[in-house]
Amino acid sequence: MKVARRWTVVGGGLVGTAVALRLQAAGFEVVLIDRGDPRRGASFGNIGHIAAEQCEPMPSPAALQSAVGRLFAFGGPLDFRVQDIGLWAPWALRFLAASRPAANTAGAAVLAHLLNDPLGAWSRLLELAQAPADLVRPVGHAVVWSTPEAARRGLEAWRGARTGSARFRPMETEELAAYDGVLKARPAGGISFTGTGQVSEPQALRDALLAALTERGGTVVSNEAVAIRPAADGAEIRLADGGVVDSDRVVVAAGAWSASLLAPLGVRAPLVGERGYSIQFAQHDWPLDLPLTVFEDRSIVIARFSSGLRASSHVEFGNPSAPPDARKWRHIEHHLNALGVGVSGVPDRWCGPRPTLADYLPAIGRLKSAPAVYYAFGHQHLGLTLAATTSELMETLALGEVAPAWLDALAIERFNG
Repeated sequence: MKVARRWTVVGGGLVGTAVALRLQAAGFEVVLIDRGDPRRGASFGNIGHIAAEQCEPMPSPAALQSAVGRLFAFGGPLDFRVQDIGLWAPWALRFLAASRPAANTAGAAVLAHLLNDPLGAWSRLLELAQAPADLVRPVGHAVVWSTPEAARRGLEAWRGARTGSARFRPMETEELAAYDGVLKARPAGGISFTGTGQVSEPQALRDALLAALTERGGTVVSNEAVAIRPAADGAEIRLADGGVVDSDRVVVAAGAWSASLLAPLGVRAPLVGERGYSIQFAQHDWPLDLPLTVFEDRSIVIARFSSGLRASSHVEFGNPSAPPDARKWRHIEHHLNALGVGVSGVPDRWCGPRPTLADYLPAIGRLKSAPAVYYAFGHQHLGLTLAATTSELMETLALGEVAPAWLDALAIERFNG
């Protein structure tokens, strides 16, 4: 029997790069196909949060009830591009189905498994890469509110939420006072999380994984995969420049562009590019001892990186390759000004698509109809959080070891019905 030694990973974001490194370290010959434009994907401009607490599935009756009030037209972060209704409308119907209580409970059970120990998975991957451990720091984060009523409602909601292995407690007065020199007004209340983490620099993390991959003998091809065709006992990956990569096995980890690669293979993937927006200032007054902070009633997150201060917001459904909506960046800047955050200079503005499936669970597995093709995409807001965990799951599948039973729930064939 032929041993599948040559593996190709399509997608050079954090998920794809982590998977490629794990497979190379496991003894496979790995080619990573990367577009060569890191700013295009969700890995570049994310807020750097290891979100172990996000065990509450997005599709839920509560999410549906609050959707109208969160629309961008009313000052919120949620937007649907009308011109892309053909992309997100079928997805929305699937989302509605996933919002049923039974489906929500099932999704929560899977998320609990996935988010059991993301910091541990990252620690193991960084050790494998021989990269600095402080690229991912287990420092927790804060959630704050601007008014007593918002704090009361927010704390009540979090007390009723699933947070998995992460824990939180109400912030003390002195902890809230730490924001006095940073904001115009001290937060009225907040909670402090443990069991979550912060990346010191998302792109530096990806660069460290890429360096480890090549040092171990892996190959990086700067090109775009445009088609995958099963061939004999393997697969052919056709590139945008006309070239072909022959492989025993292929892993599709192309983020928001994964569905188009799998569609010719008969795969139905209700995937949308759920775009986020961020701005980053090199010059700022945010102190080192303040954690990543979620200003929940403003739907904005602020984090300090080694390269500057980044603020992120927005959930925009539509074409992942559409031109950015500059109003979203102005909206973030408005909130920074209203909060009184000290920044100066011209910010770096970024927009990128989070690959989101209708049930807000990733797709991780092996195609039943084309066994040479594996996949790891659809991580929505949890791509950074789950990249290391996903790499371990993919290694288990590649080695033919017994995978956890709950992984079956992430098969892409779940959308065939």
